[in-house]
Amino acid sequence: MCVRRSLVGLTFCTCYLASYLTNKYVLSVLKFTYPTLFQGWQTLIGGLLLHVSWKLGWVEINSSSRSHVLAWLPASVLFVGMIYAGSRALSRLAIPVFLTLCNVAEVIICGYQKCFQKENTSPAKICSALFLLAAAGCLPFNDSQFDPDGYFWAVIHLFCVGAYKILRKSQKPSALSDIDQQYLNYIFSVVLLAFASHPTGDLFSVLDFPFLYFYRFHGSCCASGFLGFFLMFSTVKLKSYLAPAQCAAWIFFAKIITAGLSILLFEAILTSATMGCWSKLALLVSSAHTLTRKARRIAAHRCHGEERSLGSVSELGRQGQNLSQIGSLV
Repeated sequence: MCVRRSLVGLTFCTCYLASYLTNKYVLSVLKFTYPTLFQGWQTLIGGLLLHVSWKLGWVEINSSSRSHVLAWLPASVLFVGMIYAGSRALSRLAIPVFLTLCNVAEVIICGYQKCFQKENTSPAKICSALFLLAAAGCLPFNDSQFDPDGYFWAVIHLFCVGAYKILRKSQKPSALSDIDQQYLNYIFSVVLLAFASHPTGDLFSVLDFPFLYFYRFHGSCCASGFLGFFLMFSTVKLKSYLAPAQCAAWIFFAKIITAGLSILLFEAILTSATMGCWSKLALLVSSAHTLTRKARRIAAHRCHGEERSLGSVSELGRQGQNLSQIGSLV
């Protein structure tokens, strides 16, 4: 069981890394900046692969009533805004900057839960939110490659992500599974982006794209579509097989690896101030290190079938929950 969980985590990290690097290559190196077409292609491939997986019996998609579909429609609208704005932002920003700004979406969720839902928030989660908010707030003033349009679309993206997750949590328990929700997102995205490609000018502007008939462009676009689907599928498996604390640790690890390798593969100028923003994330790592080891001990004890006293289990469970709260912000 432990081996399976590790394989699921490693698969997720691999898909996360490959998906971001491929998208960045298409958007920034090849400069295919036609988001309605690029995201429409990715969601079309994802929807087709998910449909084929359903027909082959690999995944289960339930027949949803019209009321359930209509109730999920606002979330699908936010999903389209999320992927569209994310594509526009990633084409202009370095991956480390983009990921740092995206973390603010979790800060928005934390603030909403604290202010409007009156949920009890641990001091560790509040401190983590403040660190991440400070790191993101310092970036525009210290980014030597500052791009106003990139930051504008990043803000739109993070607000869409935050609203999407808030709306998703507000509908739980939902009659729609994670796969059902993603299937509806794919269908709605393909339709909406197809109609939006003409008003935005992408439909005819793409004819002037210099690499339109190059094999490396075709291969990169195909890879981005397949990798996007595999990332979605591995994320669903990660959340179903692992505890929230372990999921948070794997997601954090994937972000760090992706940001680090992107600096080596793509042109990026890092100033000392920018590195200072990233050092705030390193502080989160060190503060969560002890909790991470104890969360791993929980999984290890479960794998070996060891019995623990009720007090020990409760203590490790509380610490694992704290790690989950910290990790959800990273």
